Amino acid sequence: MTEASSDARFTDRIFVLLQLCLPTRWLSMLVFKLTQIRHVGFKNRLIRLFLSGYTIDLQEAECERIEDYNSFNHFFTRALKPGARVAPDDPRAFVSPVDGTLSQFGRITEDRLIQAKGHSYSLYDLLPEDAQAGDFLGGEFCTIYLAPYNYHRIHMPIDGRLAHWTYVPGRLFSVNAATARALPNLFTRNERLNARFDTPAGAFALSMVGALFVGSLETVWSGRVSPPHLRRPGGGQYTPMSPVVLARSAEMGRFNMGSTVILLTQPGAVSWSDALQAGQALRLGESLGHWNPKQS
Repeated sequence: MTEASSDARFTDRIFVLLQLCLPTRWLSMLVFKLTQIRHVGFKNRLIRLFLSGYTIDLQEAECERIEDYNSFNHFFTRALKPGARVAPDDPRAFVSPVDGTLSQFGRITEDRLIQAKGHSYSLYDLLPEDAQAGDFLGGEFCTIYLAPYNYHRIHMPIDGRLAHWTYVPGRLFSVNAATARALPNLFTRNERLNARFDTPAGAFALSMVGALFVGSLETVWSGRVSPPHLRRPGGGQYTPMSPVVLARSAEMGRFNMGSTVILLTQPGAVSWSDALQAGQALRLGESLGHWNPKQS
């Protein structure tokens, strides 16, 4: 794959250089501990400070008053009211698993996924413990960035049965657009949780990429996976002891600050909507396209 020159600005490179010098794991652990504090005065002030900087509609949350949250983390990972996000009636719609911004999407060509203009990364580096990662060669990928103000639970874009999952230790760089433009192999440097599912469209993988100040990665089948933020491999691939079957739009995990999810499908499994554009805002349950039944 021939790559164009990067759009990284001077300020982007300075921001990355600063991150390279920071103890990002220690800072992320500190943020995680602060967000768990249940002191009423502290957590209320922290939530109000956050709301003063971001526009968040608490009327769509199960708890509308900040006093009803027992910690900042409880507020940050808030649940939505039933019906706040409605998936399309079409059962073959492949839907957004999160609220966020569509960063990149397209074909996985020669094992490369686009990170930003001038930067791509390897499928095999993203899924280092998956012996079947090659199943996604020639398939499709979609990268969605979750800003701090977004809803931070992750849901299924298609019905699926968990085949296996892996925790991959790594750094904790920011995953915002500035870092993506300036830091090569960003998503394969950062810690992440990769989950592979069997679906009506074939194999599907979802990568939850950790980031600076992301204090925790959680799934509905394993609970909290990080912290601790490990430096060495965490034991390889895990296969569920009992079946984990999740319907489209069912919750599968959550982040405790802004981060990124990457979706991977096999060749021919998904046809993207013609309306999709990099940079557009997405809402949980919004159709990204249609999935195609697995060929026998």
